Amino acid sequence: MLRNYLTIAWRNLVKNKAMSLINIGGLAVGMAVVMLIGLWILDQVSFNKYHDNYSHIAGVAQNVTNNGEVKTSFQVPYPLAAALRKNYGSDFKSVAMATLPRDYIMGLSDKKLTEQGVFMETGGPDLFTLHMLRGRRNAIKDPSSILISESTAKAFFGDADPMGKVLELNSINNLQIAGVYADLPENTTLYGIAFIGCWDRFATDYRLSGMRDPWGNGIVNLYVQLVDNADLDKVSLKIRDESLRHLNPLSAKTKLALFLQPMSKWHLYSEFKDGKNTGGKIQYVWLFGIVGVFVLLLACINFMNLSTARSEKRAREVGIRKAIGSSRSQLIHQFYGESLLCVLLAFSASLLLVKLSLPAFDQLAGKQINIPWNSPAFWLAGIGLCFITSIITGSYPALYLSSFKPVEVLKGAFRVGRLASAPRKVLVVIQFTVSIVLIIGTVVVIRQIIFAKDRPVGYIKDRLVVIPVRTIELHQHFEAIKQALASTGTITEMAEADAPPNKRAGTTSGIGWPGEDPNLNVNFGQEDISYDYGKTIGWEFSTGRDFSPSFLSDSAAVIINQAAADFMTMKKPTENYVTFYGQQFKIIGVTKDIINRSPYEQVQPMVYFLAKWAGGSLLLKINPKMSAGKAISNIASVLKKENPEQPFEYHFVDQEYAKEFGNEERIGKLATVFAGLAIFISCLGLFGMASFMAEQRIKEIGIRKVLGASVFALWQLLSKDFAILVLISIIIASPVAYYFMHNWLNSYQYHTDVAWWIFIVTAIGAVLITLITVSFQAVKAALANPVKSLKAE
Repeated sequence: MLRNYLTIAWRNLVKNKAMSLINIGGLAVGMAVVMLIGLWILDQVSFNKYHDNYSHIAGVAQNVTNNGEVKTSFQVPYPLAAALRKNYGSDFKSVAMATLPRDYIMGLSDKKLTEQGVFMETGGPDLFTLHMLRGRRNAIKDPSSILISESTAKAFFGDADPMGKVLELNSINNLQIAGVYADLPENTTLYGIAFIGCWDRFATDYRLSGMRDPWGNGIVNLYVQLVDNADLDKVSLKIRDESLRHLNPLSAKTKLALFLQPMSKWHLYSEFKDGKNTGGKIQYVWLFGIVGVFVLLLACINFMNLSTARSEKRAREVGIRKAIGSSRSQLIHQFYGESLLCVLLAFSASLLLVKLSLPAFDQLAGKQINIPWNSPAFWLAGIGLCFITSIITGSYPALYLSSFKPVEVLKGAFRVGRLASAPRKVLVVIQFTVSIVLIIGTVVVIRQIIFAKDRPVGYIKDRLVVIPVRTIELHQHFEAIKQALASTGTITEMAEADAPPNKRAGTTSGIGWPGEDPNLNVNFGQEDISYDYGKTIGWEFSTGRDFSPSFLSDSAAVIINQAAADFMTMKKPTENYVTFYGQQFKIIGVTKDIINRSPYEQVQPMVYFLAKWAGGSLLLKINPKMSAGKAISNIASVLKKENPEQPFEYHFVDQEYAKEFGNEERIGKLATVFAGLAIFISCLGLFGMASFMAEQRIKEIGIRKVLGASVFALWQLLSKDFAILVLISIIIASPVAYYFMHNWLNSYQYHTDVAWWIFIVTAIGAVLITLITVSFQAVKAALANPVKSLKAE
């Protein structure tokens, strides 16, 4: 019996090649999308599971009320680690501080590399259960020791043993290699960390003990490992006010609360608003998961529609089988078997599609995802996907076709009837409703990206180059570098700053002003800059002037941005002053707001100080008369001469700013691809349905043509029903799309709106796509010779 089922199923596939290709092709595309999204979701939900203590690790964060708003920070005061160990030792197995990852110059003889590293307390490597290839995790208890990654060891020493060798750090510190750990996978928080140094070395070098208010500034990441039976929420509540107990009287108005963020939420639940978690990447996991399910559902709908549409052709087969003794359950099994055969063929094709499309998908998603061919779980998931898909695709055809009465079928009295097509029409409406929602969503995402990109940034980012400052020599040779580059026409301006204009250097709570609310805890952006910073970046003033060497009093002056002036409600800022930890500074200018955070957020109040050495960045404005390539070559040669200890690295500000849109652009591109696939699958189904309807009505078309019907009238006859179904889909999809996209836009402080024209353009586009898809079969049928279609009558 099974052999008979398979034989009949195969004959039906071969006999109806076009329909089979549409069914199997659509299912293959749908299953490939599900597999790609499934692999991406697996990568996201397994983030940080590399660490053995995953379920017991948490990060300490704090909610701080600044400028009347609650902001969440994952950097906490460094003395907090000792306080947690002393006062809550029974709740934690381990407490470890670590610096924020940053770039350092690592050197061995003449070889210099810029690598990212952290300084960590001794228990840190053990807390994260680093896989040690050489040495021990606790080897960094010695301040002169360092742990390096496997790739760093290979970069400096090749296959030689690096243990005991010495590496230079920023050409100042000599650190001995005490261990080598395996590179961490991409889906971990510490991915890309090239070395881990001793915390005591960092604390000594940066004189942390001499800080003005060590409890008032969040400067470190603090990680904890809870005891096995600890309740994270209860422990989080216990430590909530620990920082408040240690604040000095000057910071008494500060409102802050500590809490624990479990490692399981670091990646997917990293966004906070008003001190409460609002999600994060988890929304994209759900979004793409739902999209994958719907894309597969669209392909399944094609199978159901085309299977039931061919019901009259299968009716006699069903009647004969029932007449010779087949039960309904046997027929149901037969049709499920046909569905399973199609699904298995589609699954084989989808594996090939996934293999071919994975590089492009990796580039779109910004990930490096591999197909786990050797994983039993992968194949079990594939079998499960096939089983579920065959159940979905086969249920309706199996139950419908097996219900035919043999007497009516064999007497020739069986007719499908008008109502029999109603479920197929409903399924077509569902298909296009999903497709139209995806199209509208894609247009809104792209429009939001364009809207944010068109937002005035407050400076001229074109041809602006940033050189990170790793050594003091760049500052000491500033004038020589500037003169050498200016003399060759390479640059027009040059300046120093704590950070480039597209990044925020730091914040301070030490700003005050006349009329300040004494109960308000403020937090302003702070940046130290050199003369000519304004000329270099091309900022604009709302009022006042720039720093100038002509005014000796500028050493006690500041420039603020418009957001700061508005926040302080100063009508005439340049006639006023601010205080910085009690010292008075004259406001000499107010700049237009510069976007130095996310382009989707409001601009933070900023204060700019004139400094003898700004520190972090060298800014150069390339001469527009010189090509960028030639200018970079000139800059590299001058810096190699003036600062040979630092490897040459540079960034164009406009390119760095463009990265701020990376997440949204990836979403937009993926949404475009998924919307395109949804439309493609839906059109495959329409093409098949139109082909079948044209075949079913071939004699009617022949008669109409003999009686004088034009090609246009016949095209209109065949296309009208499909156009109506698409219009119904548009009516249903529009409010659904508006609801979801309106809520998505409201998650951004700076956003566009859901414009009415998007629905009009999408509607016109959907109808045109439908008509183009249906027209091929409609026109083909209308142009057919009526003699051939009527000769059997």
